[in-house]
Amino acid sequence: MKFSYSSAGLPLQDLIVGASVYFPPLFKAVFVGFFIWLVVHRLLRDWMYSGEIWHPMLMDLSLFALSVSLGLAVSIVW
Repeated sequence: MKFSYSSAGLPLQDLIVGASVYFPPLFKAVFVGFFIWLVVHRLLRDWMYSGEIWHPMLMDLSLFALSVSLGLAVSIVW
């Protein structure tokens, strides 16, 4: 009886490669986007919380979503 291990049919075959863990592109995009958001948030923080913006937390969340999108674009180009 010959036993050959093949991971072709496993649903998460691209998540684990040997002893190292593969980080999906979305994790990389969130990681890069978080640092982009830190810079943008620092630059716009005084303006956002001055009262000109109706809901600064929603503005912050939308900036984070845009930063993650930019991080994904950076990871695709790179």
